[in-house]
Amino acid sequence: MADSTDTHINGKKSCMPPDPDTCTPVFNAPAKACDAHCHVFGPHDLFPYHPSSTYHPPDGPREKLAELHAKLGIERAVIVQASCHGPDNRAMLDAIKHNPKNYRGVCIANDSFSDEDFADLDAGGVRGVRFNFVTHLGGTPDLDMMTRVLERVQPLGWHLVIHVNAEDIISFQDFFLQFDMDIIVDHMGRVPTNAGIHQHAFQILKQFLERENWWVKICGSERISAAGPPFYDAVPYAQELVEIAPDRTLWGTDWPHPNIKKFMPNDGDLLDLVPLLARDEHLQRKILVDNPARLYGFDNA
Repeated sequence: MADSTDTHINGKKSCMPPDPDTCTPVFNAPAKACDAHCHVFGPHDLFPYHPSSTYHPPDGPREKLAELHAKLGIERAVIVQASCHGPDNRAMLDAIKHNPKNYRGVCIANDSFSDEDFADLDAGGVRGVRFNFVTHLGGTPDLDMMTRVLERVQPLGWHLVIHVNAEDIISFQDFFLQFDMDIIVDHMGRVPTNAGIHQHAFQILKQFLERENWWVKICGSERISAAGPPFYDAVPYAQELVEIAPDRTLWGTDWPHPNIKKFMPNDGDLLDLVPLLARDEHLQRKILVDNPARLYGFDNA
């Protein structure tokens, strides 16, 4: 299926909606499993998309996210602020407010935020801040501004989430290494599988994970795959990352899968990749339950 070029709002490019027919996964997620990377979009009449957004997706409200997790057997979620909402974090905060025990958030922020704004975000369940480097979402952020924001959120115990393409890992290696805080790399660094397991960006990513403050999300198989469904060519990459940092690996659906260009994944199929990405029950529990609980403060008692 090709990427949608229809307009949705204000003449902005839209994108494909998620697969509405989530299949029941064969894999049974353990109790208190966490989808550590998902989004809420809108509804845009209540939470408008940001004027600077490069795309305006179909609505993906919190109610639909909850339905997805019920079908998958997933109890917890980390809602990551997506670029279509920019620094307006209200939709994400609203979702957390409706399930504060089981939801946490990662915001987008900039220099306009006051200390009170950051305190309110923290009280609302936010535990990290995300910066996008990928070209189709606007490219490299203002690095000086990013540094100032990180200096301000570190006292809150927050972490940094970076959404990068493979080339960004290479270009900004030294910049990223200057930060003494937990850093989480989205989607396995978006390293393309057709460039091979020995590609330079993937080797740098593995070197990052040798450091105790670096984490990785082994989601986004559909984004790095060159082969298409069921995205098995992404499995060796995830397996290598898990081997290096089993205690600093997370997994998520990436629902509702914004800006997929070709193959919209089925979230049930993505969950069924987990036993391949993490090959025993002990690792699966670490990635789905223990690691997100430790990072985001969920109660495993």
